[in-house]
Amino acid sequence: MRRRLSAGMAVLAAAAIAATGTLHAQDSRRGANYFPNLPVVTQDGKTLKFYDDVIKGKIVLVSFIYTNCPDICPLTTARIAQVEEKLGDLVGRDIFLVSMTVDPERDSPERLKSFADAFGAGPGWLFLTGKLDDIRTINASLGDKSRTLSEHRNEIVLGNDATGEWARNTVFGDLDRLIMDIRAMDPKWRDQVRSPTYNEASNTGYALDLRQGQTLFKKICAPCHTIGVGDRVGPDLRGVTERREHAWLESFIMRPDMTRARKDPVALSLVAKFPGVRMPALGVAEADATDLIAYLQTETARLNDAESPPSTSAPSTSAHDHHHH
Repeated sequence: MRRRLSAGMAVLAAAAIAATGTLHAQDSRRGANYFPNLPVVTQDGKTLKFYDDVIKGKIVLVSFIYTNCPDICPLTTARIAQVEEKLGDLVGRDIFLVSMTVDPERDSPERLKSFADAFGAGPGWLFLTGKLDDIRTINASLGDKSRTLSEHRNEIVLGNDATGEWARNTVFGDLDRLIMDIRAMDPKWRDQVRSPTYNEASNTGYALDLRQGQTLFKKICAPCHTIGVGDRVGPDLRGVTERREHAWLESFIMRPDMTRARKDPVALSLVAKFPGVRMPALGVAEADATDLIAYLQTETARLNDAESPPSTSAPSTSAHDHHHH
């Protein structure tokens, strides 16, 4: 990136670095003797036994979230939704997704259900809650021993109970690489597939070009928003720079929680329209917010130009209207 990392990006970078590595247990072949078989409740209100029903014999991707999370959980979950999309019908058949709450006292099955629905979670993806002590015991067995919500792990855990292999990973690196790591948990797949040569330049997970704000958009906005493809977890951002004041956009991108706390009517209408999840405060610096807004503006203009019939050669004024920003 061409300038210092903003706080939010630094968090993501640290999470990405910290999260790759193998989990070490006294017994590295974790299994029935290791994982607690405590009751958990799914987002659909069904009670399951954690080991027998969720883990046993399966390849799983486990994340730790809570629905009130002000920053990283929505982004983690949105990235997993992208993984779910890429894995297609393998999810729920060969690979299972599990999101464990770290706040079981507040995260009822109903709350988890609206959170799951916000990300379009399919049937192979469980969001689990339960009694506080049970959930803490389970999460600790998966490496999350946090006692406060703010320190819970941002990484994910990949495991294959049948082979006893468990490893930490991250959703904030290159998603195609993560897909390879998930598939490689399956020995049948490992044996039959030649790993493609790994190119360090592709590690960012997106094609870089020189447009300001694009890198940032792809990393922290694209999991939840499109520009011109329709609403996803949050609203489609095409034309947002024409609908909203620059100053409002900047403050909302930097501190959405403050904007909501002020009972800003636009922010409250977004909460009403997208009840499952809140726009997170990702510690975006002012200069980065400005770049994001510029990127949204150029992308909207590009889409508008692509759609306008070639015969109308009147100069577009939108760029001039916004030059004072």
